[in-house]
Amino acid sequence: MEQQTLMTTDGAALVLRSWAPTPPARGNVVIGGAMGVQQEYYAPFAQWLAGQGWRVTTFDYRGSGLSLPAGRSLREVKADLFDWARDFEAVIDEAREAAPQLPLFLIGHSLGGQLPGLFADPRKVSGLLCVAAGSGYWRHNAPKLRRTVWYFWWVLVPLATRLFGYFPGRRLRKVGDLPKGVILQWRKWCLNPDYSVGAEGEPVRRRYAQARFPMLALSIADDELITLRGTQSLMSLYENAKPQVQRIAPEDLAVRRIGHSGAFRSEQQTRLWPRMAQWLGGLAPGGAA
Repeated sequence: MEQQTLMTTDGAALVLRSWAPTPPARGNVVIGGAMGVQQEYYAPFAQWLAGQGWRVTTFDYRGSGLSLPAGRSLREVKADLFDWARDFEAVIDEAREAAPQLPLFLIGHSLGGQLPGLFADPRKVSGLLCVAAGSGYWRHNAPKLRRTVWYFWWVLVPLATRLFGYFPGRRLRKVGDLPKGVILQWRKWCLNPDYSVGAEGEPVRRRYAQARFPMLALSIADDELITLRGTQSLMSLYENAKPQVQRIAPEDLAVRRIGHSGAFRSEQQTRLWPRMAQWLGGLAPGGAA
């Protein structure tokens, strides 16, 4: 594993980690993480995937994880979800430059499956595998979450963000620490039935419509956050990509639980990970999903 710092065009320092593939190389993969989840969480999966012949890159969005410089307060970070989408795209450019001969694929966990719809140039992407990604519109949330999420959006987020200057999710055991601009924009999305497209309007709808790369979305049956309806709603935003949705249940893998983030846990190495690698390969031209 190699670690480097990438400077974006607007001066943000992003920390990237990359794993070289076991020859022969099959392709280039960038993993876009979920909201509040640091790239370290994906390291075991990234290392395993590299052993299957994929060059893999992980990263932290600006203001999070290793991309929050030591000694800098999150209050000072000026970032929103458009900035995070640009971060994602900058990492893609870096990965393509490192291995220009390889097709580049994305694995988007939750938020990481939403942000590619905001890319300025989606043509650089050869395919997207979404994992537990869906619209965050609150009425599409899982039933248990839906009963309490109104308090989160209407009370906790506005008050805590105003008090601290950022969202102190780690202290509150909710999502994770997030820049003010990110959490408030995400709130606006989650309160709109059409999520990001409804909240941001026609320019964002056109961005999503530009995506034409192959897409497969894995909907997790016991996801405590995202429902099948939520995944289908998100996929409908990628109107010209014609994404497919694959439903995965714990009993399919002979495990007790998967949940929103369990797909990337090490215990899935012999169960779900080989299927994910197969589905990833199926996104390539001529590949079989």
